[in-house]
Amino acid sequence: MKERKQTFIVDNEISLLEAIFNFKRDLSKKSVKNYIKNKMVMVNGKVVTNSSNLLSKNDLVEICYEKRIIPKYDLDILYEDEYLIAINKPSGLLSISNDKEKDITAYRMVSDYVKSNKNNKFIFVVHRLDQDTSGVLLFCKNEKIRDKMQENWNNIVKKRGYIAIVDGKLFGKGTFRSFLMEDKRQFVYSSKNGIGKEAITHYEVVRNNGNYSMLQVFIDTGRRNQIRVHLSEHGMPIVGDKKYKCKSNPLKRLCLHANILEFIHPVSKKLVSIKCDIPDEFRKLVK
Repeated sequence: MKERKQTFIVDNEISLLEAIFNFKRDLSKKSVKNYIKNKMVMVNGKVVTNSSNLLSKNDLVEICYEKRIIPKYDLDILYEDEYLIAINKPSGLLSISNDKEKDITAYRMVSDYVKSNKNNKFIFVVHRLDQDTSGVLLFCKNEKIRDKMQENWNNIVKKRGYIAIVDGKLFGKGTFRSFLMEDKRQFVYSSKNGIGKEAITHYEVVRNNGNYSMLQVFIDTGRRNQIRVHLSEHGMPIVGDKKYKCKSNPLKRLCLHANILEFIHPVSKKLVSIKCDIPDEFRKLVK
C-alpha cells in the first residue's frame, strides 16, 4: 500500500523533477510532473508547481500522494472596517473560483478569516484582479452595500493605480485610448473601427535601467486585460506577459501590481485611500 506522504532531503543542487524522480524510481517522469502540477509537492513547507525549480542542498521535499496540498498564504490585510476589507493579493492567486479551481482563491482566504475572527458569515466580491496580478483587492461584508458600490463603481472610485514593469528603457508619460474587443480565446485587442468597450489608460515612467522600465499606471476604465493590451500594442509589453507578446520573464510572474485604490466610502462618504507597497522584486529588477 502506497504511503500517504513521503519526505526526503536533497543532497545536491538539482531540479525538483529530477530530485523526485531519483527518490521515487517507481514513478515515471510524467507522473512526477503531474504530482508537481497538481499542487501535491512542497519544498521547505511551500507548494511548488514548477518542475524545473532548482533545489539546493538540504532542501526538504514533501510528496502528498492522496490529495493536493492547499497552500497557506499569509493574509496581508491593507484595510478593514465594519463594512469592507482589502488585502494585498499575491500573484498567481485567483480572485474567485473558476471551473478549474474552487478552493485556492483570495475569496476563500478572506472568507475563512472573516468567519473565524468576526461575526460576519459572508463576504462579497466588489471587483477582481487577474490571477497573475498582485495588489489591492477589495471585498465587502454586506451584500446591499456591495450592490450599491458595483452599481456606482465608476463614480465611487476616484483613483486606480498600478505599477507595471515593461521591456526596454523608456521615458516620459502618455495616455492610451481605444475600444477593446475579445475573441473566442479570451484574447483582448483594440478594434480598428471604434466598436467595443472604451478603455483609457494613463502612464508615467518613474524609473528605468538598461533593460526595463517601471511605470505608474492609472486607469479611467476597468476593462479586462486593459493595461496589458494597451502597453503591448504600443511596443512596451509587461514583463512576464507571454499572452501579450513579452519574451522576457525574469521573475517568473506577470510584473503588474495594483498599488493604489481610492474611493468614496459607501457609508461614511469619506475618501478612503488604500495603498500597497511595490514588491521588492520589482525594485530590484529596475535598479
